[in-house]
Amino acid sequence: AAAAAAAAAATRETWRAASPRRRRSAARRPKRREAAAAAGTPGAEPEVDGGVVLRRIQEAREDLVISDFWSSALGPALSETITGCLRKHLEQLRAPEGSLSEALGHLHLDAPPVEADATPGSVPEETLVPGTCCFKCVCYGVGKFASCVIARSQLAFLLLLLERCQIPRSHCCVYDPLFSRLEIAVLNALGVVVLGDNEEGKRSVCGEPTIFYMPHCGTALYNNLLWRNWSVDALSKVVIIGNSFGGLEERLLTRILHKHYPYVAKILTGLEELAFPQTPRYMDVFNDTSLHWFPVQKLTQLPTDTWAFREEPDYQDCEDLEIIRKKTEPPCADLSSL
Repeated sequence: AAAAAAAAAATRETWRAASPRRRRSAARRPKRREAAAAAGTPGAEPEVDGGVVLRRIQEAREDLVISDFWSSALGPALSETITGCLRKHLEQLRAPEGSLSEALGHLHLDAPPVEADATPGSVPEETLVPGTCCFKCVCYGVGKFASCVIARSQLAFLLLLLERCQIPRSHCCVYDPLFSRLEIAVLNALGVVVLGDNEEGKRSVCGEPTIFYMPHCGTALYNNLLWRNWSVDALSKVVIIGNSFGGLEERLLTRILHKHYPYVAKILTGLEELAFPQTPRYMDVFNDTSLHWFPVQKLTQLPTDTWAFREEPDYQDCEDLEIIRKKTEPPCADLSSL
């Protein structure tokens, strides 16, 4: 019993609460996802056919499941954290006690087994237990997973996350403006919903608790998401897995943070953050990544004028935006003037 308690304590220490850190030099900052996905960079591979891509995703999934990163850190800790977030969400919604225990019972967060009967090279299909999951999931910016090892590992993590949280793949929307037709076809085969439009992160939770999985996205994408859900009620239903907000505060000059990313700046004292553990094998995959959520208690303690500012971000003077903007059609020419 003592050994088990010590192991549990070690796991909790590995998945630790994010704390203030010293500013880091530019050399230690997270790599941009565009650079990681670009052809010719380390981790990039030539695109191949869909069957090969599916097999590689399955291999990435299996590697992740047996890794120290998953088993010793993300396994039990993720279960505890996601369950805790669900409990808080349901309590905030004032759900009846029976509904709370029932919903928690629908979360089967044990490590998913590797299917022995699965077709070689295929990604296992969902094996969801009966019950209604109250979470949805949205994934932005996972990158060119057909040709990039890092992006493929991030996609494998997403599939495992859906299994852990018992979120049907049909309840997960995915988008990246860099996706190729092959990658869209692979995602369709996996059963997730590929969005057709570039939302620039401006998606409302529409009253439904939603996990946003946004690995190594540009700061503007997080800022847009916060803007679109800028209320106590909406943000209390948001969970973000992405770049550490504490890390963003460290790296950006205060005036830049408040001028270009005001919603990120205003929410820093209204969130809870847990940093992903760092292991050598997945250092480039999940560096500077944290899980964030927004407790009602903290949101209601923010100054009342926090919620009065609702201006949509435009980033006109932002020189280092790090996101791909939605394409707009040029105005039609007036033929009468020709």
